[in-house]
Amino acid sequence: MGVSEPRHVRPHRVKTGEGVDHPLADLLRPEAGQPFRWTEQQGRELLLVEHPRCTAVFSRQGGQLLHFQPRGERPLLWCAARWPRIGAIRGGVPVCWPWFGRHPMESGWPHHGWARLSDWRLTGKEADATGVRLNWRLELHDWVVELEAELGDEMNLRLTTRHRDSEACVLSHALHAYWRVSDVARVGLLGLDGAEGRDLLAREPCRQEGELRIIDGCHRVFRRGGKVTIQDAGWQRRICIDGGGNANTVVWHPGSRPLGEVSWSESLGFLSVQGAACGQDGVTLVAGEEAKLSLRVWVE
Repeated sequence: MGVSEPRHVRPHRVKTGEGVDHPLADLLRPEAGQPFRWTEQQGRELLLVEHPRCTAVFSRQGGQLLHFQPRGERPLLWCAARWPRIGAIRGGVPVCWPWFGRHPMESGWPHHGWARLSDWRLTGKEADATGVRLNWRLELHDWVVELEAELGDEMNLRLTTRHRDSEACVLSHALHAYWRVSDVARVGLLGLDGAEGRDLLAREPCRQEGELRIIDGCHRVFRRGGKVTIQDAGWQRRICIDGGGNANTVVWHPGSRPLGEVSWSESLGFLSVQGAACGQDGVTLVAGEEAKLSLRVWVE
């Protein structure tokens, strides 16, 4: 699979038809007939994916999927309209790696690790009748991390970390997805009934009873992977998220707490449900071992 160099294209404005501009809608021109195009937005190099079955946008910074929309559906991913001049883009599916949250020993190191701040290398891309497949790669010291994306009617992401040092290292990581919803107050999260974990806001253990609804903020790490479903009454759709064998499901929303670069009304449009292995479920890797995370997503 060949990889072309970035090519900058002047964007134009396109309405989404939902009354509000999607922040990346002005970049997408499926009629161009090319499945892959490079452009630039707010100082970042972006790879545009335009296929009969879906559209998507990746950022080279972070190897980050910022937008995914299957044909005939609303966008599945939320992305902030304004990005910081320097730093991580809020939205899409940031890769938190090689640690989740704050570093356990180095207070000055970046929140959620180096991966979402680093430029990744696109090592492969191809398209066929069913969709597209892309491979992104980041090498950092004795670590190699790869993100494989298969996009079409569904979204499949697989994150693989390989450790090449002779000494064992501890890894925590997450696919920190922001799912686009009509109004976070009108959605329920199904599939976590009986799951135990930790409430990071209350700083105490938690156990989920029934569906999870966001009242005023949520940050809970559940010790369960598998399938969960976002039931969105406002848009009458169900987003199914299968974390497979992931150790943790993380659910987060800031509620009324300020969020940098994002207005309160804008933040009502997402719920973050993440696949992770973090905290006491972090992974110890010795030389030659691999750690994996995955997310498979579709609309019912």
